[in-house]
Formats: sequence, structure tokens, C-alpha cells
Amino acid sequence: MTRVSTGETAGPIRRYRAADASGLLTRLRHDALQALAAGPLYRHTLIGRVPDDLRLRIGLRWPGDPKRGAAIAGGEIELGGELIRNPSPRWHPPSAGAEWIAAWHSFGWIADLTAGGAARDAAGDLVQSWLRENSGWHGVAWRSDVLATRVFAWVAQFDEIVRRDQDHTLRRAMLTSMAAQLRHLARTASWEVAGAARVRALKGLIAGRAVLGEPGAGLAKALRALEREVQVQILPDGGHLSRNPSLQLQVLQDLIDTRAVLRAARIQTPGTLQHAIERMAPILRFFRHGDRRLALFNDSLEEDGVLIDLVLTRSETKAGAPTQAPQTGFNRLQAGRSLAIMDTGRTPPRGFDEIAHAGTLSFEMSHERERIIVNCGAYRGPKWSWSRVARASAAHSVLVVADTNSVEIRDDGALGRCPRSIASERAEHEGQQWISATHDGYRERFGLTYARQLFLAADGEDLRGEERLTGRPGAAFVVRFHLHPSVQASLAQDGGSVLFRLPSGMFWRLRAAGAEISLGESVYLGSGEARKTQQVMLSGTVGAEGAAVRWALRREPKEGVRDELGGGRPVGNG
Repeated sequence: MTRVSTGETAGPIRRYRAADASGLLTRLRHDALQALAAGPLYRHTLIGRVPDDLRLRIGLRWPGDPKRGAAIAGGEIELGGELIRNPSPRWHPPSAGAEWIAAWHSFGWIADLTAGGAARDAAGDLVQSWLRENSGWHGVAWRSDVLATRVFAWVAQFDEIVRRDQDHTLRRAMLTSMAAQLRHLARTASWEVAGAARVRALKGLIAGRAVLGEPGAGLAKALRALEREVQVQILPDGGHLSRNPSLQLQVLQDLIDTRAVLRAARIQTPGTLQHAIERMAPILRFFRHGDRRLALFNDSLEEDGVLIDLVLTRSETKAGAPTQAPQTGFNRLQAGRSLAIMDTGRTPPRGFDEIAHAGTLSFEMSHERERIIVNCGAYRGPKWSWSRVARASAAHSVLVVADTNSVEIRDDGALGRCPRSIASERAEHEGQQWISATHDGYRERFGLTYARQLFLAADGEDLRGEERLTGRPGAAFVVRFHLHPSVQASLAQDGGSVLFRLPSGMFWRLRAAGAEISLGESVYLGSGEARKTQQVMLSGTVGAEGAAVRWALRREPKEGVRDELGGGRPVGNG
């Protein structure tokens, strides 16, 4: 038997706080730049040399979605969880939220237009429209990560965008605009935004300077800034400091893009960048369920399995998924055809916590390509209240005390009170795997410490758990198991178990002792849209000697449940 203990990862947090500018200094710089950029003379500071053509082409392009491109060309523009039809004014409709505006101005969707079909012709028209209506600075449209995404998208799709430009008017206008935008980006990329957005901003600056023929001191400076960010943001085990699987995918993709630009420009890839790619790819594999999509922790979505495959292929990294990510704070149990992923880590530091979830010690479980136990996922859209609901502890498959978050989510979105102590231990023996973890996030308010154990049998068809609360008696608690919408659940007539039926026709049964078992409604946001689903709830009250709930989720033979299907109480998922 081998045991590995994981503790706190305070080192990266201290490095981030030391490396980044203070929040006050950043705000002062931003306010000063905004006052300058909003003035009528600022655009004159962006005038300079304009190349006749791109110095080089980026061979690496990510596939677009022709169906989505056709919708955009037809005026059905769904971005950031919000649908705007035929926006008017086109680039700044008053009804749109800030995230929709940012995504619209980023042009990250332009590959969908150029993917094929009649929508290809709309790409040049939309770029031309943007150039006419957005020559001046705008707080969102010119934000460094938005601007960088736009420049990179234009560079990557340049020949497709200008393919109908017979007199080269659009080509010249794009080159002139990109040169001006890059001059502004050089002033903001290293500080205006934080976290993954800063990596995106620096990628755009590096690519723009290399492609437009400015590979000198400015490019070297941008590369050094990116190396500093990589050293801070990518943990020793390869996880991103946000602990968000979707951002793990985004940042890895951005680093691969940057490496492709450097290779095209015949510039040696810095070792820091190459090593980060090599460390990040196995952790991206770590977060994948059997359906090839991502687990739902800290505001992640399932994401596109084909894109994940392509990112992993282009990472050129063959290492498989590890069993644990000790610095990132996750553990993975995999046996037979079953997989469970558990959050056993600390919350992200300030600057990386604006969308982090209160899901400490939550887990997800899948069998083959079918998800069974899930977290609710991430909300995408303009309704702030929905975002808070998705981030709450109750939206995760975990024990919740008195309907209270184990991590405080402040009104500004940042995290407040967090568990001071989080510890985990792992053991393996003859194919059997076991994780034990604790946190004290409920100690301050309720005088309680929470401990969870998970055990996966060697054949993968028996997952057992134990939930314990120790400390002051009296508080109510609920252990929640959110179900994937494809799972049909029915409560046994004796109320002692719940039977799950998967789309494949396979059955699993959840039994529990030490709490009252019931079924309730839930919502699943992991696919990017809200879908009705169910949750199993194990409810109880902390007694004088604490509380202990034991449960087991086992695969059931079809023959053994045939008679029960007619007598149980089925619950549909809508």
C-alpha cells in the first residue's frame, strides 16, 4: 500500500502576490490610460509604420463550426450565454451584457464563418463594418485580452477574410488597424487584465509583432512577460492556478498558439514555455471523463471533445493522466471502466478567484462514456444571480451544512472566508483506491470539521463513501449527489435506496445509512445551457457525537431490477 499526503500550496500564491502589481496601482494605471485613450488625440499616438503584407502566415488554425457561422451570418449571434438577434447598433447593442460585447468584439468566432458555406462571405463584411465603426478606443472592445483575441483571429484567418478584396482596400485597412491596435496592446498587455486573460493578451502581442514584422526588442520583452506569467500561473504539477479545467484548456491552447508563431518566425521557443506545455497536457487529460469532455469544477464547462483531442495532439505530449495533481488540488480514482474526480485543494488566490466555486471536497463520477454524478457546472449569461447559484456549495456533489457555502462568495464575486485547513491522503492496494480528505470551512460558523472518504473497488463497479462531521451538535446538513440529465432515477418503495438507469440501459443503485434519503430537482449547466435534472439528498442533523453517513453506489445486474421497475417511483428529468 502506498500513501501520499497533500497539503497547502501557498508558494504559488505568494509568488503571484509578489509578482503582480497591487490592485490599487493597477486601478490607477487603468484610470489614467482610460482618461487618455478616451480623448480625441489618443488615436494619433497609435500612428506608425504599416507593413504592405503579413511578414509570415500562421499555419496553426483551430477548426470552426459551420452551423454556428451560418447563424452568425444570419444575425443570430449567441455569445457568452446570451443570444442577440440582428444587433443594432451592430457592435454596441444597448441590450447586450458586457461578456457578450467582449466576445463579439474579440472575433474569436470568425473561424466559424470561414469554415465553409455561404457564411464565408460574411467574414470580410463584418471586419469591414468593425473597422468603420470602431476606430476609437472603447473600454471593452480595446481591453487587452479582447483586442489580442481579435488581432490573433484576424492574423490566423487573414487570407480568408480578404479573399474577395480585389482592390486590396480591406487588406490595407486591416493592416493599418492591426498595427495601431498592437501599439495600444504593447502598453497594456502585461498589466491590464490578470490570470488567463493576461496570457491571452501576451499571446496576441507576440503573434502580432512577429507577423507584422516587428520581431526585435518589443517581441523579446513580450516573451519575457509571458515567461513570468507562466512561472506564476502554471503550478509544478501542470495545473493552472485558477483550478478551472476550462481555463486549463484555454491557457494550454494559447501557449501552443504562441509556440506555433515562434516556430513560424524561426524563433527558439523558450524552455519555460515548452516545459509548461509538457506539464499542462497531462493535467488536461486528468480532467477528462469517458465522454472525452471535461469535469465541472470552478466554473468549467464540458467543452468540445474534438477540440480537446486536437489541443492534446498539438501539445506533442504523450504523457497520460496522473492519478493526482497535488499542487492543483485534485485526485482521480480510476478502475475498470469507472472514474471519479475529487476536489481536494485550496481555493485560488485573489486575481484568480472571481469565478471560483465553493465546491471543496466535491466529486464527479462516470462509467465508460456516461456521466452519473456531476456538479451543476458553470453559468454563462448576464444574470448575476444565476452565477452565484452555480458557484454555491449546494450546486456541487458534496455535503453542505445549513445551506451555507463552505467558501464565502462576496458581493464583488471574489472569495472571502475560506477553509484554513484542507488535507488529503490517498492509498492504493491491489487495484483498490481510496481517498480521505478534510476541511474546516464550517468551523467558524458552526464549529464543525468535515471529512469525506471515497473508495473505488478494483473492478470499478463499487464506489463507496463516508461523510463525517465532528464538533458542535445541532446543525442540519445535506449530502447532495447531482445527477446528469441523461440519468433516470427512481426511489425504492422502502425509501432505502435510489436506482439509476443510464442511457445505455445499465443500472446503478445508491444505498445510504445514517441519513434520510430523498430525491429533488436540480439543474445541469455543464453543456452551456440549463437542463432540468435531479439530485439525491441524504439529510440529517449533527448529534452529540457528530454525524456519520455511509453510502455505496454499485452497478446492478439488469435481471435483478426488472421487477422493481414496475413498482418503484420513477422520476423524470424533463
